Amino acid sequence: MKPLMTRRSVIKGLSLGAGASLLGPVLAQLTAQAAGAPTRQRFVFVVQSNGIDPNHIIPTGFAVRKDKELPGNDAAIEAALAGRELPAAIADLAPFSDRLTLLRGLSGRSSEGGTGGHSTNHGALGCFPGSQGPMAQTIDCALGEALPSIVQNVGLGILSKPDQTLNYQISASGAGKAMPIQCDPEQAFRGLFGSVVGGQNRAAFDRRTNLLDFMRDDVKRARTSLAGEERAKLDDYLGSFESLYLRQGKIDAIKAAMIGALPRLDAQFAQPTEVNRLQAQFELGAAALIAGLTNVLTLTSGGGGQQYIAWPDLGIPIDGHEIGHGKGVNGLTSADCFVKVRQYHCKLIAALAARLQSIPEGDSTMLDNTLIVYLSDSGEAHHPSLREWPVVLLGGLRGKLKPGGRFVQLPSYGQKKHRTLSNLYLTLLQAVGKPRDKFGVADTGLRDIDQGGIVSELLA
Repeated sequence: MKPLMTRRSVIKGLSLGAGASLLGPVLAQLTAQAAGAPTRQRFVFVVQSNGIDPNHIIPTGFAVRKDKELPGNDAAIEAALAGRELPAAIADLAPFSDRLTLLRGLSGRSSEGGTGGHSTNHGALGCFPGSQGPMAQTIDCALGEALPSIVQNVGLGILSKPDQTLNYQISASGAGKAMPIQCDPEQAFRGLFGSVVGGQNRAAFDRRTNLLDFMRDDVKRARTSLAGEERAKLDDYLGSFESLYLRQGKIDAIKAAMIGALPRLDAQFAQPTEVNRLQAQFELGAAALIAGLTNVLTLTSGGGGQQYIAWPDLGIPIDGHEIGHGKGVNGLTSADCFVKVRQYHCKLIAALAARLQSIPEGDSTMLDNTLIVYLSDSGEAHHPSLREWPVVLLGGLRGKLKPGGRFVQLPSYGQKKHRTLSNLYLTLLQAVGKPRDKFGVADTGLRDIDQGGIVSELLA
């Protein structure tokens, strides 16, 4: 196969060759960019355990929330962030104030359902009862399906211990199909980038693909003597090798971009503390976006069940469950601990945003075409009511959303114009051209409220 060189003539020539079938998504993307077409839309979901206190996203000039108090407005309130200070918990996002939308007032009562109040599990991204397992597709997987890429969804995160390597309680590709969040940065690195940087992963891949070439004719001859279920099983077996081969062909086509985007993770790997592991996952996620491996990234910090993390590097050696029940440590109150942990997450989000902002993409930047969605898997508190679910939006979607720099307070739970987390996710799907009539399970406690509509305050 000829090397990918520059501009439309070479890309067009490749698209006519026999190898083009291996590189369809990549060639389509490169051809569109060479022709000056709009760049891709991307999403990053940052899901932090233990709730997000609404006070942590309320800028100066608005009354802070008292315990269990809901917004009392009958209509949405919108205010510019210009001239206002962000609360200390999210102050690290201040450099991106003009790109921020602080969204208060959404609810997510349909996501609870007997989880003990510590997490809604898949319900946070799926809007269905978390105790029921993966009942349907979660929003990250829905958007990954809507925005095809080499790797449909990349899920990275951390759990409370370094030897806990997978989290199956946040994302789902469909009913009964939980998607893993990789919680070991070193394994995530090998899985995403190992085959282009050499070493054992590349050698292992070469062995598998050589086997495919060796056995292809034999398998095709063998299947002629089989019928029905046996032939289907053999086809599935061959299909697994074919998928591996096709995926690696696409990866090889962007090998240079992938190598250029590789993060420097030596320190994070050498010291597997909670702080380093989460930073490593943010770095890996950024590299996957920049290299073009994926359009949808999910980054989790704990989450699912009672996965609470202690942060000794931040001076908080007790886990989030103790903090959630009012315990402080090292001169910090429980509230201080919540703020300090949130500050660290916002620092990582700001670093990710800055990196995307620095990369030109046509007449814009990667951040202009990427929306970062920051929320918790347990709504507004350690033991949430889910009548409010604070969300922070940072970035853009090629102008599909209204400009940032806004604080939006939606009408409270039960008000006629109240909106739910389902409405937010329907808004995102409409923004990428894949509208739906509903998402998740309706909240039976809300009457005469359009749970199948969008959040009009967000769409351009």
